Amino acid sequence: MKITFIGGGNMASAMVGGLIRKRWSRNAIRVVEIDQSARARIGRELKVKTHAALDAAAAKCDCIVLAVKPQQMRAAAQALKPLLRSQLVVSIAAGIRVKDLARWLGGYSRIVRVMPNTPALVHAGISGLYAPTAVGAADRAAAAKVLGAVGAVLWLELEEDLDSVTAVSGSGPAYVFYFIEALERAALELNLPEESARQLAVETFVGAVKLAAQSDEPSGTLRSRVTSKGGTTERALNAMESDQVNDAIVRAIKAAAQRSRELGDEFGKD
Repeated sequence: MKITFIGGGNMASAMVGGLIRKRWSRNAIRVVEIDQSARARIGRELKVKTHAALDAAAAKCDCIVLAVKPQQMRAAAQALKPLLRSQLVVSIAAGIRVKDLARWLGGYSRIVRVMPNTPALVHAGISGLYAPTAVGAADRAAAAKVLGAVGAVLWLELEEDLDSVTAVSGSGPAYVFYFIEALERAALELNLPEESARQLAVETFVGAVKLAAQSDEPSGTLRSRVTSKGGTTERALNAMESDQVNDAIVRAIKAAAQRSRELGDEFGKD
């Protein structure tokens, strides 16, 4: 399967790198990137063919991945529209709904919408995928294969669920980094050296995540096993409960989901 990426940013580069790691032929991958320095970097580091603009040669493929920023999607779709034949179109732009992209593409229906996340950069991402009923099993399998090169994939039955995926896993790495920052700050305020503070915070997250990933037990059960009655962990968790940290996190994620819905409305306006 020949793939063309329109846009050569971090996520596109991660996906290209993941495909190459999965032994995808470099000759089957092309990247369209208008920025000269970014284009040169992609060619140098990933060793795939690049294009300065979308043209018939670049669009001659089986799958087109739209990896531009949401606000650039309408222009990209307009440029792509006359070049479409029977290619599968995969969009990884946040907030762009299938019906709007299909309209910009002149009623084109072979579209899969995806919400990946930045751990794809280290081939540890998770992507939520949605396709309308018009998209067949072969196209779904192709989209899953492409996104599977950079992590896990999760199919959704309803497109509106992508707003929730955006809030939970799309934005999720930022929440994790935020908590890591807090752990580092606490370690520093407890007089630990800066290097030690970072190592303790990061490795604690790495280890806890591995433990959760390898366990079939609920996260609450794993938490309770670390929490001895009358101990240090219980004191810390009680302080968090008193400050309603759990509720605040849930409210924040719901706010992100609401913003995702708002962006869909804004981008979809004619």
